[in-house]
Amino acid sequence: MLEFDLAEIVEGSTKLLVPKDSLSEKTPPKEPAFFNPRARVSRDFSIIAYSAFLKNFKGPKIFLDSLAGIGARSIRVANEISSIEKVVANDVNAQALEIGKSIAKLNQVTKCEFSENEACRFLSLHSSRDGRGAIVDVDPFGSPSRYLDCAIRATFHGGLLSVTATDLTVLHGIFPEACQRKYYGTPVRTTYGNEIALRLVLGCMNLVAGRMDIMVVPLFVQHSMHYYKAYVKILVRTNTKNCMGYILHCDNCGNRKVVHEVEHVCNICNSKAKLAGPLWIENLYDKNFVDAMILEEKNLMVDKSCGIFLEKCKEEVDMSPAYFTLDEIGHRNQSAPPSLDKIIEKIQGIGLRATKTSMNPTGFKTDAKIDEILSLV
Repeated sequence: MLEFDLAEIVEGSTKLLVPKDSLSEKTPPKEPAFFNPRARVSRDFSIIAYSAFLKNFKGPKIFLDSLAGIGARSIRVANEISSIEKVVANDVNAQALEIGKSIAKLNQVTKCEFSENEACRFLSLHSSRDGRGAIVDVDPFGSPSRYLDCAIRATFHGGLLSVTATDLTVLHGIFPEACQRKYYGTPVRTTYGNEIALRLVLGCMNLVAGRMDIMVVPLFVQHSMHYYKAYVKILVRTNTKNCMGYILHCDNCGNRKVVHEVEHVCNICNSKAKLAGPLWIENLYDKNFVDAMILEEKNLMVDKSCGIFLEKCKEEVDMSPAYFTLDEIGHRNQSAPPSLDKIIEKIQGIGLRATKTSMNPTGFKTDAKIDEILSLV
């Protein structure tokens, strides 16, 4: 019998038993077990992504959750994705696992096993050819960097690795030395800092995988509040393409561009510019995968915002890194900017590409440079 107060809530089509204090406290407590109710939409996206991925995966459909907590994500996977064959929910907190077992029983889930182990040890135990996961999830407090080696080894060739980062003060440039140490790259504090953060996470994953002659292929990224998540396909082959570089950002004129080598001078106003990176400079989304997620979303019980977000992701596939915002354009022009649709229409009118972005509700991505955008509006 569990000795702590639990509340029953529903996510998707799954009933969850969660510590009552986690629903009322601003910061969810870690005792008796951590559960973040505000990460619900992120778990919704995981269900959509995993379901879409498994449609075309050839091999044992096993999900390994290395830092499962009470097993909210794990049990939802077992309960809501019919094609999954086995789920293993691991955590070092025995109390969290007891809650997880009660949730599994409540939902009559039989495909979920529980493991009490340190995350890297758990992943190492699943790194042999027959023990790997089709999908591996790493969802820690703070940075995922310490788990990346063993998580990559535990993922099947052609499998999916999903990784969460919540150390936003590090990734957004408040502690640049810590970011360099954990992610091998330096951030810049900008209006599009969330995109830089996700590209730093992917860049770190790429560098760690490269040491093992393994290739990561980003399929989807998602962020909400203090929660950034990247989904990548793991391929046991060498990546011959250079996917790493820098984003040069000029505070003076607002110019931003992607460079492969270190530069420090803005090519528009000749001011000294800042440099974010090294980081991932290729696509954040795979078009076919996002299309598959859009189809899956219609068949699942998830938040309505997921579909809207995915449509924006589809639009910005193949667009250049680093978005602009309406506030930024208005501030630089010292006037109220036109609507988002109008500004995109104006840019497309001169033969350049422009789309909305999933990264910011007032943001847009474009091939146009800052001086061209300002002259248009």
